[in-house]
Amino acid sequence: MPVSFLDPGQFSARLELEAPVTVADGQGGAEVSYQGVAAFWALIEPAGHVVREAAGAETATLTHRVWMRFRTGVAAGMRLRKGARFFAVRAVIDPDETRRYLVCHCEEEGL
Repeated sequence: MPVSFLDPGQFSARLELEAPVTVADGQGGAEVSYQGVAAFWALIEPAGHVVREAAGAETATLTHRVWMRFRTGVAAGMRLRKGARFFAVRAVIDPDETRRYLVCHCEEEGL
């Protein structure tokens, strides 16, 4: 597998990693909120978009690849926050299996 190299200056987006926290709502259900875990610099690359029609309205899904320095504890189901933008982590890979970088495949939420 080829070794990936990125110029460290490309990590120009300050992101916060958030983990889901489930809290009982008192009526037998649960509410999911997110709690900050770590903050770091990353590279956000737009990957694609899909426009769908649902209930007579168009909805859009934007996908992104988010590159970061390798760290443990990042998993699908978490989210990344950049200011008021949220990116739901769908998959996490080590692109060249050298434990130097992680790539999160994300969908932007709240569009």
